[in-house]
Amino acid sequence: MIEIEAYRGLAESVVGRRVGGVHAPDPWYLKDGTTARALRNALVGARVTGTRRVGKLLLLDTTGPVLGLRFGMTGRLLVDGTGPIEQLEYSSRRALPAWVRFGLRLDGGGAMEVLDPRRLGGVILDPDLGRLGPDAKAITRAELAAGLARSRAPLKAWLLDQSRVAGVGNLIADETLWRAGLDPARPAASLDRDEVATLHRQLRRTITTLTRRGGSHTGDLQVARVRGATCPRDGALLQRRTVGGRTTYSCPQHQT
Repeated sequence: MIEIEAYRGLAESVVGRRVGGVHAPDPWYLKDGTTARALRNALVGARVTGTRRVGKLLLLDTTGPVLGLRFGMTGRLLVDGTGPIEQLEYSSRRALPAWVRFGLRLDGGGAMEVLDPRRLGGVILDPDLGRLGPDAKAITRAELAAGLARSRAPLKAWLLDQSRVAGVGNLIADETLWRAGLDPARPAASLDRDEVATLHRQLRRTITTLTRRGGSHTGDLQVARVRGATCPRDGALLQRRTVGGRTTYSCPQHQT
């Protein structure tokens, strides 16, 4: 979600511009029944009227439908050939034409394009926002407590579930739990009131700090996300596991 804020700032530069054409060469990249024909029929001639972000979804409001863009771990947004992020942690600095998964040609020249080497993102026409939980930047402590109390899923898996809290990715989850001193594999419902308060505080602080630094890969734990590394806080050998289907690094000494 941190990178999406940067992409949203870039997308603001196309507000007021009219769509002259749609480039959608990869049917697999079009999600939830969206097709290239539907995108062309709905967007060509429409004007971009605004941008929003909900979780990890960038939304472009138009005089027609809403366009939703997901970027995954390797997607980057470019407008007129430039973008706010030159390289992602698990992607490439290159910009090969074959990696352009979607684009809008804009009247007056120029284009907005999504480059995604590993095809982990997607394009959605009129996305169903009702599937998403509260945004991670805006979720209240009471909402967090209520959601956790109803689940026995591992804590990290709960955080990654976009229907419960929108916007938390793998790196943000690990960084937040490391800062909060919470074991990613603990059942969500096992947190007491003080631990919920700590998690809520550290979630917001982590997002704020990493946004200011420039990306979700800038966390204090990030330098130790390699086999055999030690905890930057207390020097203990980090534990590497799969939690919630994702590679997870945590400290067995201070994360309990």
